[in-house]
Amino acid sequence: MPDPQANDSASGAIRGREMDFSSIRELVHEDMRATDALIEEQLHSDVVLVNRISSYIVHSGGKRLRPLLVLLATHLFGNNNGRDHIALAAIIEFIHTATLLHDDVVDASDLRRGQETANTVWGNNASVLVGDFLYSRAFQMMVQVGDMRIMEIFADTTNVIAEGEVMQLLNCNEPDTTEEQYLDVIRAKTAKLFEAATQIGAVLHRRPREEEQAMAAFGLHLGTAYQLIDDALDYRGAIGEIGKNIGDDLAEGKPTLPLIYAMRVGTESQVAIIREAIREGQGDKIQRIIETVESTGAIAYTAAAARAEADLALQALNVVPPSSYRDALAGLATFSVNRTY
Repeated sequence: MPDPQANDSASGAIRGREMDFSSIRELVHEDMRATDALIEEQLHSDVVLVNRISSYIVHSGGKRLRPLLVLLATHLFGNNNGRDHIALAAIIEFIHTATLLHDDVVDASDLRRGQETANTVWGNNASVLVGDFLYSRAFQMMVQVGDMRIMEIFADTTNVIAEGEVMQLLNCNEPDTTEEQYLDVIRAKTAKLFEAATQIGAVLHRRPREEEQAMAAFGLHLGTAYQLIDDALDYRGAIGEIGKNIGDDLAEGKPTLPLIYAMRVGTESQVAIIREAIREGQGDKIQRIIETVESTGAIAYTAAAARAEADLALQALNVVPPSSYRDALAGLATFSVNRTY
């Protein structure tokens, strides 16, 4: 991983590319509307509970960031013939939504995006099964697109995400988790889907291998930066902005980077309380943990690590020609590290 302490010039470059999130979405406004319409259409099932749960989670206020990445990446390489890019954007959202349903069951979460999780409302069994429905619906739609290279990317992606979930489970309540082990988890569990979202834009347009690899790298580094900020916000965000309970990661025994770094540089007593909290999943000690994380500079370290990843994402974009869509993708790198929600 790049040294986040030596990234001052990178952060300046990122700020220079800052764009308003709504302006980025506006570039593909009509395609986003078409994607939402297709999502609505493909959510339909003859099983009423499937309709209710899938609609509840899909319409629960997400940013639609992954579909947005698909649309920007496909437009980056020219005009799109037909509606395959719309289908791919919807597929990405279905895969993402399925992972959320499964995550919330595994983590026993009760709040996401500011509202009760589906498993809290309908129970774990229904949430897992509807997650499976969304996965299978996504693969039905891939068959309709009929591109074996894209199917290969999605198949590999879903497999890696599942591996990331298992790796995270193994790390839970384990205070000796290393920074590299933590990064392996977020690259698999979160960043891999970002990677697929941007890579398929190049694949759909049959771009040279160099450009495909650059777009994959952009998505991977962007997704890593995004998750790093998510993990920092768990100790400094406001519930009304981030849409989940502060300290949820700690309550679930997850050793994220703010905790890993705080244990690396903290005093003996600070390290002891963090280790105990991770082992026991003690969310009730969150205020003391927050104070420790802040006093050790762990939030600043995590944010700097995110900026380093975002800078690598920006470097990857140098391979593709300048355009408003490239600017928008660069703007999302800025958004990923500057956001408060």
